[in-house]
Amino acid sequence: MSEVPKKVVKYEQFLNERLRGDLANLTQQRDKYYEEIAQYLQLQTIIERQLIDHTGPLKTQVDLGNNFYAQAVVPDTSMICIAVGYGFFVEFTPKEALKFIEQKNKRLNDKVDVLTKSMTLVRANIRMVLEGLKELQGVPAS
Repeated sequence: MSEVPKKVVKYEQFLNERLRGDLANLTQQRDKYYEEIAQYLQLQTIIERQLIDHTGPLKTQVDLGNNFYAQAVVPDTSMICIAVGYGFFVEFTPKEALKFIEQKNKRLNDKVDVLTKSMTLVRANIRMVLEGLKELQGVPAS
């Protein structure tokens, strides 16, 4: 086997195993952050619509899993518990919860921006390796 085909195989392995794997991992991490942002935005909407100026008990339905819902009555909505991470829950007033959600979403969006920039760099590296492979194989550049 001559030197050029060995290099082509080596670059293809690097492209498929390392770069595309890195891109898939970054995409998966970003999607997790997007999912968390969506959950906080949903909570924010619920708080804004139902809890800010709400007095008295709140009737709602709770998803128990697999779209199986149970009716629930919350007698006092002056304080709500929010998962803040690592299994910890904190009691907030609805207005404090909105402030927390805003700050949390800002931090999550900052993390998403960092991951998006990293994904852009990996995509650029993929393109560079593909151009290098074309050059090694003698294929005209596009």
